[in-house]
Amino acid sequence: MRTHPASREPLLSRRNLLRGGAATAAGAGGALTIGGCGSAGGAGASDPMQFWQFYAPIDQQDPNLVAQNDWFLNVLKTWEDAGGRPVEPVYIPGYTDPTNTRLVTAFASGAGPDIFLISPGDFLRYYNGGVLVDLAPYMSQEAIDDFYPQALATRTVGDGIYGLPMEQEPLAIFYDVATFEEHGLSEGDLPTTWDEMLELGKRMTGGERAGLVLETLPGYYQNFTFYPWLWQAGGDVIDVESQRPVFDSEAGIQALQLFQDAITSGAAPRTRPANGDIVSALTGGYAAMWQGGIFDVEALRQNAPDYEYGVFSLPAPPGGEPVTTLGGWAWCVNARGRDPEAAAQLTVEVMGSMSQDSIDAGVQWNGVAKGNIPARTSVTEAIGDTGAFEELILQQFRDEILPTGRAEPRFPPVIYKAVSNAIQATQLGGADPAEEAATAQDAIESYLETYEGGPLL
Repeated sequence: MRTHPASREPLLSRRNLLRGGAATAAGAGGALTIGGCGSAGGAGASDPMQFWQFYAPIDQQDPNLVAQNDWFLNVLKTWEDAGGRPVEPVYIPGYTDPTNTRLVTAFASGAGPDIFLISPGDFLRYYNGGVLVDLAPYMSQEAIDDFYPQALATRTVGDGIYGLPMEQEPLAIFYDVATFEEHGLSEGDLPTTWDEMLELGKRMTGGERAGLVLETLPGYYQNFTFYPWLWQAGGDVIDVESQRPVFDSEAGIQALQLFQDAITSGAAPRTRPANGDIVSALTGGYAAMWQGGIFDVEALRQNAPDYEYGVFSLPAPPGGEPVTTLGGWAWCVNARGRDPEAAAQLTVEVMGSMSQDSIDAGVQWNGVAKGNIPARTSVTEAIGDTGAFEELILQQFRDEILPTGRAEPRFPPVIYKAVSNAIQATQLGGADPAEEAATAQDAIESYLETYEGGPLL
């Protein structure tokens, strides 16, 4: 079975991994009930720590997936060979898929893993649950400063650092060069405004081909793809200064209207072609433009090396500027695991020290195995234009699209769900964007009246 490049699980993309998982496992107040959350089964000092993630160990055929599997196994073996406490990598299929609550259930029962991966969108669930180790005391100031501020921001509270990001994953629009040429279009005709994008989407829709593909399935990933359009219009969900909701605004209504207009105008389909697989959709002639991320570049290179495509920044509304959103997964340590100190030392040694081994690990992950934007300056400099970044489109992501990026929000499940409901109701349900923006605003305001936890932004 061919895998989707975003998560590298069999037909489970990053959007699948983030699709509503937080909402299904959260309690009525949207917070994770941690309970005891102690060490797994009272494990002894000689028992291996566990690292739960969705990369290894698993047999793969796609060379890119093999490289990612091997990367994880190699860094853990290096740690053990140097005398570190043994670590058992545990592959969790589905991971944060809403039908798989294994991670949340494990924490709630006191059997959470020692190290685990989380996205920015799920950060506050675990931070507010009190299960994350502050990694800052294990790091030098030089190493902390080596991280790009926007990459680290969603994992910090005050001076505390509660997760070390592996990567950054900006979004853009991928397009099929042949379809553009078929319509007499060239690079000079790439859309720069919302209206131009929708007009081209309508123009290139025909037969089995969708002119423009936006995410239509509800979940964290759809919200992730929605935020840039909201930001471009000058809006937000939460005001960073007041920590109060501002979704019911002209910008919020405009962004919801865009997602609705894309469907009602015929520019975009109600369901994504090729079962949501960008490689099959573009190469098979089922899509002309597709909102995707840097994680799709390596999939196209591996699975369709001769296919000709391009990318461009997300178009902006009149008077707006291009903005994208930056995701990426982070290593986090369970404060109530078998050996939090050893787990923290391992996490920092691999992901957040200024040693050559740590920088090399980042180069191998971002510049070879994954083809993502690094989260650290030293790694970016070490990669340069070598390895995967010989690919010009990756350089375009790094040099042109990344600078327009904002950190992915880390909203608790209730806030995420209010926004998700508004998107779904307007995009696919035909609801009035102004009414849905107001409904979402009311839900968020009600929730925040009793919210206690980390800052929302």
